[in-house]
Amino acid sequence: MATKDIVYIALFAALMAVLGVFPPLMIPALGIPITAQSMGPMLMGGILGARRGTLSMLLFLALVAVGLPLLSGGRGGLAPFVGPWSGFIYGWLAATFVIGWLTERFWNRLSFPLAFVIAVIGGIGIIYLVGIPWYAAMSGMGLVEAFVGSAVAFIPGDLVKAGVAAAVIIAVRRAYPLIAPRASARSA
Repeated sequence: MATKDIVYIALFAALMAVLGVFPPLMIPALGIPITAQSMGPMLMGGILGARRGTLSMLLFLALVAVGLPLLSGGRGGLAPFVGPWSGFIYGWLAATFVIGWLTERFWNRLSFPLAFVIAVIGGIGIIYLVGIPWYAAMSGMGLVEAFVGSAVAFIPGDLVKAGVAAAVIIAVRRAYPLIAPRASARSA
């Protein structure tokens, strides 16, 4: 792995930590915080790609696991990985990979609308696909009830985050692309 790849991985793990500085907005009925950190997987995958983005998220999660208070609200250690809302954290890892993979596949056609759709698929769809069933199982809430509660509380803000992430992804792609175009994209 090249030195610049290691720097990008560390830089985006640090960006994820910075997104945790913004105080969480707790939804009392669900006990799940709304955080800026859910935009992190969108940025990591969309800017770094699947491999480097996923490694960056793994680095961030490892730093949290060893006790650094990098999650929104100053949380760290192993406790955040076993609570009712932990599935959303695991969803970040899957979402980062999916967003990176999709961004790489559509690199030659990447536009704001497409980047937005990719951010929504990974940053909302994948995270909810992992997080909501985990939350329902751990909290004793029904799956439909957990989904409806999450959809009402989180989707509007997550759509805004996906829009911001898509704009940043496109701006970085134009100014300083960190994902190399695939061979087929270069010849097109």
